[in-house]
Amino acid sequence: MENKKLRLFFIVVVILVIAGVFITGIKQNRPSDERIREIAPVIGSIRTFISCTGTVLPKNRLEIKPPVNGRVESILVQEGDRVKTGQILVWMSSTERAALLDAARGKGEKAIQYWQEAYKPIPLPAPIDGEVIVEKTQPGQTVTTADAVVVLSDRLIVRAQVDETDIGKITPDKKALITLDAYPDTRIKASVEHIYYESKTVNNVTIYEVDLIPEEVPPFFRSGMNTTLDFIEQSKENILLIPVDTVHKQKDEAYVLIKQNNGREPLRTPVTLGISDDKNVEVISGIDAKDKIILTTKKYVLPRSNTGKNPFMPSRGR
Repeated sequence: MENKKLRLFFIVVVILVIAGVFITGIKQNRPSDERIREIAPVIGSIRTFISCTGTVLPKNRLEIKPPVNGRVESILVQEGDRVKTGQILVWMSSTERAALLDAARGKGEKAIQYWQEAYKPIPLPAPIDGEVIVEKTQPGQTVTTADAVVVLSDRLIVRAQVDETDIGKITPDKKALITLDAYPDTRIKASVEHIYYESKTVNNVTIYEVDLIPEEVPPFFRSGMNTTLDFIEQSKENILLIPVDTVHKQKDEAYVLIKQNNGREPLRTPVTLGISDDKNVEVISGIDAKDKIILTTKKYVLPRSNTGKNPFMPSRGR
């Protein structure tokens, strides 16, 4: 009888020890304190964006090709130069003129001058106002009618790839901000010029191409650069804003906790919200700029390393 009582007493003690260790661990994982902050609504601006990727491209890419086979004698421009319509870009000789000049070089200077005057070189003029974006041909190089000696661009644009789920939100003249991958700290203002009617499939995603014209083309713009574009979906100025974290929701109702005087409990106040970005949200009605919003944050403390030990595990000797 005494053995049964001792055994029962021992079991009860073990159960109490285990329960005490378990409860202690739970308590140490509970929030140890709460931080209460007062947030004041502010008057400001807010924007929402539709983001996508794009590429810098020439609006019109024009390859200047020779009318006949021959040889390049001189190139008068280089990449980056602005040219006007009719400006001579390249002088070249036809195959026959090049052969006559080469033969005349063995006869002396007079023979060379004679054939240079009798057989004039062929000019390649610029058909448009634009910028030289490719100039890789060297004087003396043989070219055919299929070779592009110089490539011109009238202007550089950005061609965006917009997901089909967002294309309905894009309209002509919609504003956007361009960020070049090579210059991430610079944002360039642009507007939509053209929305293409035919879709494309890229990585199993249906997209529509959209051309954007920069308001100012920076000197570091280069054809082929990758970009990130943020279309300005909505934009509002001089509106009442509060942090997104201060808004509570219950079913279909949004509310905030307003501070009251005399230490009373915060007042639960329904609010009507407008547009929102990742940080702030517009308040249409419910509060004003004079109210103080209560934001409660909880701080959690990790359990100490020497707590929560299993009493049945052997302890390591000191």
